[in-house]
Amino acid sequence: MTSTPDLAPVSPGALPAPLRKPGAPKAARRPRHPYRAALSTARARTGLVLVGVVVLAGLLAPVLAGHGPTDQCGQSLAALGTPGHPLGTDDLGRDLLSRVLYGIRADLGIIAVAVPLGAALGCLFALAAAAHPVADTLVQRVFDLILAFPGLILALAVTAILGPGRLPVVLVIALAEIPAFGRLLRGGILVQREREYVTAARVGGSSSPRVLVRHILPNAADPLIVQIAVSLTVAVFIEGAMSFLGVGVRPPEPTLGSVLSQSMPYLDQAPHFAAGPLITVTALVLGLSLIAEALNREIRR
Repeated sequence: MTSTPDLAPVSPGALPAPLRKPGAPKAARRPRHPYRAALSTARARTGLVLVGVVVLAGLLAPVLAGHGPTDQCGQSLAALGTPGHPLGTDDLGRDLLSRVLYGIRADLGIIAVAVPLGAALGCLFALAAAAHPVADTLVQRVFDLILAFPGLILALAVTAILGPGRLPVVLVIALAEIPAFGRLLRGGILVQREREYVTAARVGGSSSPRVLVRHILPNAADPLIVQIAVSLTVAVFIEGAMSFLGVGVRPPEPTLGSVLSQSMPYLDQAPHFAAGPLITVTALVLGLSLIAEALNREIRR
């Protein structure tokens, strides 16, 4: 009589997906989305808190500010903790807390328009470059032309044509970001074109536009998420530099850069004048940098 051999127990992770029970171990479950995993790290959470506090302060500026950003209160260069003026006042007697809060609001409005505009134009150039070799050459020369101008020269040139204001700042930031997004997406498309799944899709009868939109772009777009966070950081610096040099938003409307620029002659007499915008810019840039670094680490795994 033939004896039946003992069967070794089978772990739930070795079973096919339809046979697994809901209580399967974590190793057998579907992994989290990479962006969600990246944003759940301590580094990213710290960045999100910093950026969230700054953004919330800007959005709630009319509620948090006790005065208008251009209201003159009569006491110039008031110290920190002055009743009614927690951050003091500037050289014209305007409340610094109000000017910093409304400066955040102005900066966020500018970069929220400029960075997506630069990203969209850069991606359009990259798609045009992917369409034909001649278009690729022309697009590369456009990128080289933009990069040939230093940021300060580009800002001065645009301001000389359009005059100071919000529009020139938006255009300068958008132009500065076009090559970054365009070259990043173009490089991703060139890499993905050589992958086996693209060849399989073409053999299966998919047209070139369908292969590009359905298969290549979703796999080439991941680095763009990181670039958006990096570009937001760069946009903060560009806007601040233009306002600091007096070629940005027109006074008396406050921005963080203009408030910081106005504080320079009074650093010895009233060092608190520069504290508000300096701390705010540092928190915003640090938060965005932490988010970008966390996303970049997760995507490179």
